[in-house]
Amino acid sequence: MSEHYAYVPHRLLRRRVRDVASGVEGELMAVINENVSDSAIEYWVELAYIRRASGREFTTAASNVEPAG
Repeated sequence: MSEHYAYVPHRLLRRRVRDVASGVEGELMAVINENVSDSAIEYWVELAYIRRASGREFTTAASNVEPAG
């Protein structure tokens, strides 16, 4: 099995964004292509890491990220 993650460039990195799934806003810290496989078949997903004003980070699908405001 290859690496478990790879950083992905994103035009909104370090900018204020909104997660369309939850409506929560914060700063986009990273987009990572993560291997979430639990078997011999690899399955990769692009996850966005967003830091809220409280400093806590959460993840969402990268496709759920849009500019805030």
